[in-house]
Amino acid sequence: MTRPANTQYDLVIVGAGIVGLATAREFLIRYPRLRLLVVEKEQHIAAHQTGHNSGVIHSGIYYAPGSLKAKTCVEGSARMKQYCQEKGIKYELYGKLIVALDESELPRLDNLYKRGLANGVQGLEVVGPERIKEIEPYAAGIKAIWSPNTGVVDYKQVAAAYVKDIKDAGGEIALECRVESIKPGTPVTLQLAGSFEPFWQGEITTKYLVTCGGLHSDLLASMTTPDNNVQIIPFRGDYYLLKPEKRQMVKGMIYPVPDPRFPFLGVHFTRLISGEVKAGPNAVLAFAREGYGRRDINWRELGEVLTYPGFWKLAMKHWQMGAMEMYRDYVKAAYAKELQRYMPEITADDLLPGPSGVRAQALARDGKMVDDFLIRHSKNIVHVQNAPSPAATASLVIADSIVNEAQQDFELQQPATV
Repeated sequence: MTRPANTQYDLVIVGAGIVGLATAREFLIRYPRLRLLVVEKEQHIAAHQTGHNSGVIHSGIYYAPGSLKAKTCVEGSARMKQYCQEKGIKYELYGKLIVALDESELPRLDNLYKRGLANGVQGLEVVGPERIKEIEPYAAGIKAIWSPNTGVVDYKQVAAAYVKDIKDAGGEIALECRVESIKPGTPVTLQLAGSFEPFWQGEITTKYLVTCGGLHSDLLASMTTPDNNVQIIPFRGDYYLLKPEKRQMVKGMIYPVPDPRFPFLGVHFTRLISGEVKAGPNAVLAFAREGYGRRDINWRELGEVLTYPGFWKLAMKHWQMGAMEMYRDYVKAAYAKELQRYMPEITADDLLPGPSGVRAQALARDGKMVDDFLIRHSKNIVHVQNAPSPAATASLVIADSIVNEAQQDFELQQPATV
């Protein structure tokens, strides 16, 4: 356990995932005199979404022009690569193929290409079957978008580099410290408790507060905003890994054309920075906010989901898709069959059990998924309430945005110039 060294701070950031750490880093770059504390309930940083993703450095092709995702991803991708170069963090530009399997998908592929151009994504190319086979010899498809600048990295290494930047700038990080309550005011009062043994409780105050709670972001927001109108619904995604002798079948990334009728992208193939190849993920309701396994159940958290009106509206709209996802989750042959649509030579025997991740998806009471980043500001508190993919790619730019907005409300003192 790392307890806070002081009881009074200028700025406290809750959450040591990649967005919280990037935000802390940016505040200290601009305001090096800040007494800044990052509070994290786990024993280590990047414990959840940051540490359980595929490490893709997204190019920005998928997102609606004008959205926060679109505005931050393209610049975020360039800055992430630059940051990795500066810090000596390995990344690879394997490239991504987004493949149309039949003519019914071609209009959506064309619209996606136009969206990528509108977002300023560089290097996009529409390719036919021969070029598809040159790029990914085992991939199916009649037409595809080739995005050569899409890459992969280990975001846990990026997060660790952010931590070093924070500590080198005089910031403090307290691990195994859970936020029990937040009392708004001037200053803001936080009641903390130790997440693990030995039991510990303490109170700190801060002039300004930023929460980046990921899977618990709605709970943190509700501590200061009782009428919070979104709830986090956790969706588990299970991956398989290709057997080592089959990894050469995937050179980079093979993705489907998104179907706007459905809330999730669908299974795909990703070569990781380690050289392993992930296949997946599916998307099923997790029975706990941190429910990485099929048997992980938190009855209180599951009850919160099942009594939320928005969940049932979403479930009724997409019940067929949800049932199929559950079926594939338990039947490996069905999972393999879905993968074979994009890589026909893959068999169920080529798939080894892989890791799981849980996506924190904000859902409104009307059943609509919050499709963009959601960041709410008040006089001295900022809540990051929805930051799914591509938040890791865009973390440096999201941090810029948070600090830019905070400067309008927070009375931060610039260092004196010499």
